[in-house]
Amino acid sequence: MTPAGLRERKKQRTREAIVEAALRLFDERGFDQTTIADIAEAADIAPRTFFGYFPSKEDVVFADSAEFFDEFSQRVVHHDEGETAIDALRAWFTDHIDELLQSDERNQCRRRVISGSDALAAHERSITGRFQDVLAEAVARDLGDSAEDLRPRLVAAAAIAALESLIHQDIKGKASSSKQALAVIDQAMDFLQGGLAALRKQVA
Repeated sequence: MTPAGLRERKKQRTREAIVEAALRLFDERGFDQTTIADIAEAADIAPRTFFGYFPSKEDVVFADSAEFFDEFSQRVVHHDEGETAIDALRAWFTDHIDELLQSDERNQCRRRVISGSDALAAHERSITGRFQDVLAEAVARDLGDSAEDLRPRLVAAAAIAALESLIHQDIKGKASSSKQALAVIDQAMDFLQGGLAALRKQVA
C-alpha cells in the first residue's frame, strides 16, 4: 500500500475513533455535558486534532450526512431525462436502503442521543431541510415552477416526511426487511407521482 493509502486508512481510523468515543460519551453523560476535551481524551487524540475532522460536536453525531447529501443532490438534481425527481429519489433510496435502515447499536445510540438533546434535534431538522430544499428545486423544474412556489415545496415536504418516518420506524425495530420498506416507499412514491401528474396537467 502506498504512503498516501496508509495515511488515508489512519485518518479513517481516527475519524471512527472520534465518532465512537463521542457517541458513547453523549449517551452516558448527555450531549451538553460532554466537552470536546472529553471526546479527545476518550479517542486518544489532542483536542486540536478533533477540529481537523469535525467543525463541532453536532457534526460528529451526523458524521455521514455530508456524504449522503452530496450523493442525494447529484442523483436528484441531475436526474436522467425521462425520470421525475420522485423517480430519482426512489432510486437513491434504493441504492442506500441498507445504510439508511441500519438498526444496529450504533444507530440506536445516535437516535437516543439526538432525542435527548434539543440542540441536536434542531441540527437534524436543519439537515433535513437541506434535503427537502434540493428535492423541491428538482420537483419545481419538473413542474416548470419556481423552487419557492408552494407546489414543489409541498411535494418535497411530503416525500421527505415519508422517508423520515420509515427510517425512524425501522431503527425502532418495526420494519423487518428492505423488501417491506421498499414496498411502503413505493406506495408513498406512487401517491406522490399521481399528484405530480395531476399538477403537470394543470400546467398544460
